[in-house]
Amino acid sequence: MRIRIVGAGAMGRGIAQWAVVGGHTVELCDVRSEAVTAAVDFVRSMLERAVEKGRMSAGDCAAALGRLVPLDDPWAPGPDVALVVEAVREDLDTKAEVFGKLEEALPDSAVFATNTSSLSVTRIAASLRDPGRLAGLHFFNPVPLMKIVEVVPGAATRPEIPPALTALVESCGHRAVTVADAPGFLVNHAGRGLVTEALALLEESVADPAGIDRIARDVLGLRMGPFELMDLTGLDVTAAVIESIWQGFRREDRLRPSYLTPNRVAAGLHGRKTGRGWFTYGPDAPAPAAEPPVTGDADRPVFVAGEDTLGLRTVLASAGATVEDGPAPSAGALVLVQVWGTTVAAAAATLGLPPARTLGVDPLTPSGRRRVLAVTPASDPAAARDARAVLARAADGGDPWAVSVVRDTAGSVAQRLLSSVVSVAASIAERSLATPADIDLAVTAGLGYPSGPLAWGDRIGAARMLELQRSLHATTGDPRHRPTRWLTERAQLGLALTDPGTPPEACA
Repeated sequence: MRIRIVGAGAMGRGIAQWAVVGGHTVELCDVRSEAVTAAVDFVRSMLERAVEKGRMSAGDCAAALGRLVPLDDPWAPGPDVALVVEAVREDLDTKAEVFGKLEEALPDSAVFATNTSSLSVTRIAASLRDPGRLAGLHFFNPVPLMKIVEVVPGAATRPEIPPALTALVESCGHRAVTVADAPGFLVNHAGRGLVTEALALLEESVADPAGIDRIARDVLGLRMGPFELMDLTGLDVTAAVIESIWQGFRREDRLRPSYLTPNRVAAGLHGRKTGRGWFTYGPDAPAPAAEPPVTGDADRPVFVAGEDTLGLRTVLASAGATVEDGPAPSAGALVLVQVWGTTVAAAAATLGLPPARTLGVDPLTPSGRRRVLAVTPASDPAAARDARAVLARAADGGDPWAVSVVRDTAGSVAQRLLSSVVSVAASIAERSLATPADIDLAVTAGLGYPSGPLAWGDRIGAARMLELQRSLHATTGDPRHRPTRWLTERAQLGLALTDPGTPPEACA
């Protein structure tokens, strides 16, 4: 296939590299001739590096470079061009102008694809004489490494085009997911679940950015914490995406932005690219602050109150802790409760526990060696230090557990992050913006989560997730936590969250 790529920036050159390695001839062009020269040099260097590392033969490298055709004029006639991929700046008028000129230069048979990450495919296509020839083909940077592409049909896109684009993508070694033309498409939309809830936790002073990131990594198993991720992406970019998706979905509560991000953007605290965001970067940046040492009394008796969903009594006893039995704690014992979507304060009041000695432990099973201890405004600092020491104890002489101390909140940090990730994904499925399988595929490939969000919810269990979200909603009164219909129905019917279910049209 002969493909013309218009725009020779980071995305355009990445798409060009991907396409020529996949066996296609690529006309690479830009209104700036120097950008084309730089892009060709970049692709050559990447392929030569692949040869040096043994990932590509010298012959395949030469053949791929032979298929890369620099083009001086983006609007030159191209009778053999079958596909155009536009990768110019994110501006509706600019993209409409580009496609308008291409429509004059290229045959009617050429399919048009826009690499937009945030603009409406339908609105871009509306400027064409034939809007049916255009679809979205959203790659992620760096294109050769991010092996997922969103295929986005607009409202007028001809039905045969999305399957053809999917076949092209997958023939070149990437995975394709079909996504509705909705704000944020799929990956950017799904990613709001993590960062918006992390910002809400920070607003409420539940923990600081480093503390939330540690829990996200060590309890949920994410590669990067949400604040690290925002700094890597650029807080200016993240804030704009959050705002546009929230506005695009008519201010949907579960996508609600934080007041924290606009202030930091205005201050120029954009993350790695400015040297300072949520954290500081560069050769002169101070080392990350170490977690405070464990100083409490690890031998203080412990009483586990309420439902022991974590098997905490057995876990602590196996580590050598003194765990009390009986209906009530002794006068000096620490009291640990495991809350699911509710607060330690509510548990203390409901169960008649001593507020100064009652602390919370998140019952989510950690992926790493970290436990989370929640303190209330009534907590005795000495009791909290002792509880941290008890929770840090390891069985069989292993390494001690890290213990994060956070402010008491409904569900604690990890539960709220996970609930939001699952909830936003379920909302995408509920709206039929993408299939459950494509949601999970896109999120794992595009965001690097350890599991797709719907499969993640299934590991917890639909009924258990529904209990968590109902408790969060009831405890906080915040509509951002309300359960989706997708989750509620599947919990009631005994279906998996990944099950697409029976649509009405299947019964006709």
